[in-house]
Amino acid sequence: MFPLLLRYAVVGALGALGARAPALSAQRSTTRPTTRRATRSAPSLATIAPDDSIRDFAKLIADLSEAGGYFDTDNLISNERSYLHVLRALDRLKVRGGAYIGVGPDQNFSYIARIRPRIAFIIDIRRDNMLQHLLFKALFARSRNRAEYLALLLGTEMPATTANLSNRTIEQLVAIVDASPGTTATRRTAQRIVQTEVARMGVPLSAQDLATIERFHGQFIAAGLELRFTSIGRPPQWYYPTLRQLLVEHDLSGRTASYLANEADFQFVKTMEQRNLIVPVVGDLAGTKAMGAIAQYMKTRGDKISAIYASNAEDYVMRAGGFGVYARSVIALPRDARSVLIRSWFGGEGSHPENVTGYHTTQLLQTVDDFAADMKATGYLSYRDLVNRHYIPLR
Repeated sequence: MFPLLLRYAVVGALGALGARAPALSAQRSTTRPTTRRATRSAPSLATIAPDDSIRDFAKLIADLSEAGGYFDTDNLISNERSYLHVLRALDRLKVRGGAYIGVGPDQNFSYIARIRPRIAFIIDIRRDNMLQHLLFKALFARSRNRAEYLALLLGTEMPATTANLSNRTIEQLVAIVDASPGTTATRRTAQRIVQTEVARMGVPLSAQDLATIERFHGQFIAAGLELRFTSIGRPPQWYYPTLRQLLVEHDLSGRTASYLANEADFQFVKTMEQRNLIVPVVGDLAGTKAMGAIAQYMKTRGDKISAIYASNAEDYVMRAGGFGVYARSVIALPRDARSVLIRSWFGGEGSHPENVTGYHTTQLLQTVDDFAADMKATGYLSYRDLVNRHYIPLR
C-alpha cells in the first residue's frame, strides 16, 4: 500500500493522448507456486549498472522534489506479499533498461534488480520515504554483500567471514540472522555506520530528519525479521507479511526472487546506489511539479519509462480527485510499447482473475499505451474498474 494525500481533477476521459495498443486478454491464476531455490541467472540485457552517474545527488533530489505531505503510516516495508508475481511477465515482455519510477520502500529494489534500468526514481509524498531511502543507501555503501547488508540493517552480529556466503540462498542467510542475535554493541555500531554514511551524502537534513532516520533504523533493529507494515493508531492487518516473508517470497515459477535472493541482483542495486542512480523524490503523484520534473529529466537523458510501480496509489489518487492530473503526468512520460504499470489490488483471495490462491493481494500489469487509450476513450469509473481492464496475464 502506498499512502497519498492528493488533490486536483476528476477521473475521466482525456483528449488526444495517443494510439491504442492491442488489448491483452486476461486469464485466471489459481495455483499456488511451490518454493524453489533461486537459481535464475542475471538477465542478459544490461547486466551491470550503467556507466553514468549522478554527480550532484543532493541537488537532483531538490530539483525534482516538491513540498511533502502527511499520511498515517511509516510504511517501512511492503504489505504486498504478492509483489514478486509480476517478475516472470516482465521477463516475457522484455521490460528492460530505461527509467523506472516506483513508490514506497525497498520492494522497489526487487523490480529494479529484475528490470535493470539506467536510472530509478522513488517518489512519495512523505519526506519520510526519502529519508528511509537514504538509510538504505547508507547500508548499501558499507555492505560488500547480502550478509553484511542484513547484519547492518538489523543490527545483528556480523558473520566472522562473509566472503564465502555469496552463493548462499536467502533462506540460508535468514537462518544466519536468526542464529546471530544482536547485542547493544552491534546495534550501536550499525547505527553509527548509517549516521556516518548519511552525513557524507550531502543532502541537507535537519536534526528532525536525522532523528527520523535513526528511528526507522531502530525499528528494523528492534523488530528484526518480524517487522510488519504499520499504520499509526491501527494494528497491522492479518495478511500483512513480515520482513522474513517478503525476503523469502517467490515469483510465479516458484523461485525466491527478492533483490536479496541472489548476489548478482544485490550487487546491481548496490552499484546503482553507488552511482546515485536511485533517486528518492518527495512528490505528489497528482502534484504540479515532481512527475513533470522527472519526465523532463528523463528526456534530457534520452530515457524512456520501462515500468511505473504504483502499488495501489491510484486508488488514493481517485478518492482525492486527482486522477486526471496523475494520468496526464503518466502519459506525458517518454515511453514505448513495452512500458508498463505495476499495481496492486487489495481485494482479498479470489477477488480478481489474476489472484493466486493463498494471497490476499494481487499484482497486476498494464501497458502504458493501454492506460492512455482507456483514458482517451472513457476514463475509469473506479479503482476496481481500473484493475479489471486491459491487464496483462501474468502466466
